[in-house]
Amino acid sequence: MKFSGYRRPDGSVGIRNHTLIVPNGRAAADLGVLISKVVAGVKIFVATNENGRDPQDRATLARTLRGLAMNPNVGAVLVVGLTRNGSHAEFSEAAFLEPIRATGKPVETVFLDECGGFDAALAQGVRKARGLLVAASRARRTEADLGDLTLSVKCGYSDTTSGMAGNPVVGNVFDRLVAAGGSAYFAETTEVIGAEHLVARRFTDDGERKEFLAAVARVENEARELGQDIRSINPIPANIAAGLTTLEEKSLGAVSKSGTSPIQSCLRYGERPACRGLHFMDSWMSSSVLFLGFAAAGSVLNIFQVGGGNFVKGCMMPVFTAGVVAPVLFMTGNPHTWEKAGEDMDFSAAPVLERHASIEEVGSRLLEHICDIASGELTRGETFNVDETVEVFLRGHCF
Repeated sequence: MKFSGYRRPDGSVGIRNHTLIVPNGRAAADLGVLISKVVAGVKIFVATNENGRDPQDRATLARTLRGLAMNPNVGAVLVVGLTRNGSHAEFSEAAFLEPIRATGKPVETVFLDECGGFDAALAQGVRKARGLLVAASRARRTEADLGDLTLSVKCGYSDTTSGMAGNPVVGNVFDRLVAAGGSAYFAETTEVIGAEHLVARRFTDDGERKEFLAAVARVENEARELGQDIRSINPIPANIAAGLTTLEEKSLGAVSKSGTSPIQSCLRYGERPACRGLHFMDSWMSSSVLFLGFAAAGSVLNIFQVGGGNFVKGCMMPVFTAGVVAPVLFMTGNPHTWEKAGEDMDFSAAPVLERHASIEEVGSRLLEHICDIASGELTRGETFNVDETVEVFLRGHCF
């Protein structure tokens, strides 16, 4: 199966061609935002302040911002800052800027201390951003193989149809993608509890397996330290109203979205893997958190597989730009959800539940639709001009 994408100098293939402004620290974000308001068509992501954060969180913030710039969907990058080396070592030129340059895509910089002040930096930033837009626009789509894709998935508002139809269809797609040489990410550490032993068996490396099991244990222990039982917090009320009864039941349905392929590694949030294949990302369950982390790790298309819950009542907003540079494909295996919210969704796996088609047949249809989106067809969420508030998954302390 083929699609038409943007092949980057480092060999990766994107499905969109964005020009991205990246601050090398929160203090320079206002400069980037003003540039983005003047120059049409550029994107920017503003993260929380790295100052006062512990080293783990600073590393996560830097990894996320740097990863977004390195994403194959980004054709050109403007890095802005107060100084070339940022306010912390994690944002230094060597740690932050050089990996972005190593992708070979057009990269420009604007630093206040080198421009002589804010007004001069703003003028220079506008000029450079416009030039980058033109440079990125010269890229042309070329034929690419299925194995050039990197996809990711999150499930949400899970119900009984999630584990019976929607998630298994995604798992079928992931198995085909990995077999073709592509990469796939799944996550949500809270959503594997009760089924972690089944997931752990699939890791190819003992060290990575231990990292995964340690992440699961950490979540349970953190809940206990707060006097909570994770199994009484999750499933959430919407899951229970939609028919799920226990966390184990929810997790068994959730992990089916990963398919059956061997798992290569347990990634930190926003971490780019060392090899192709299927990977687990240690993260929280929030859609905006996950889609951002997936994009930072290199995913070019996020899949949001939803069940019922509030969708059946027609009272939930669609996902817009939570991946910043990576669009979101919205799908469901619930026929009632599709009926209520179909205008805001991209794909229905409900024929599996209705016994009109097999998981394999619907998986083929989803894969064809993914290749259409990869070749330029817009997702429903991309038709909205909305700057969604997007969070970064931080676990440390503020000082």
